Amino acid sequence: MATVTAKYLGNLRVECTHTQSGAKIVTDAPTDNHGKGEAFSPTDLCATSVAACAMTIMGIYAQEHGIDLAGTEIEITKAMSANPRRIASIDIVFHMPAHPFSEKEKTVLERAAHTCPVHMSLHPEVKQNFVFDWKE
Repeated sequence: MATVTAKYLGNLRVECTHTQSGAKIVTDAPTDNHGKGEAFSPTDLCATSVAACAMTIMGIYAQEHGIDLAGTEIEITKAMSANPRRIASIDIVFHMPAHPFSEKEKTVLERAAHTCPVHMSLHPEVKQNFVFDWKE
């Protein structure tokens, strides 16, 4: 069974349905590539997937070790290159909650983020910059 099914709606929009849950995402082409920019573009989803995946892997580690990461906020910035048109870089800033994290916890959580499957799946030429804003 397919993980996701998708249907082209016309006007550069695609409706994607997660088979297991039925959740839907509609994508739109960005304004700089013939779209209206009224929804996530496919490359927006790719950049967002890196951040969500990294946070999930950090969350798994945190859950197993009694660390509370609830409230972590993430900023994702994607930059495109022109020729060929592709993602050039993804900057991800994790604004960590104000908890008394030990230096060991900080180190392990940062390492965990870099082991996420999406991060590991992208081409090495796509620069992926992770920044951790640890509140004291």
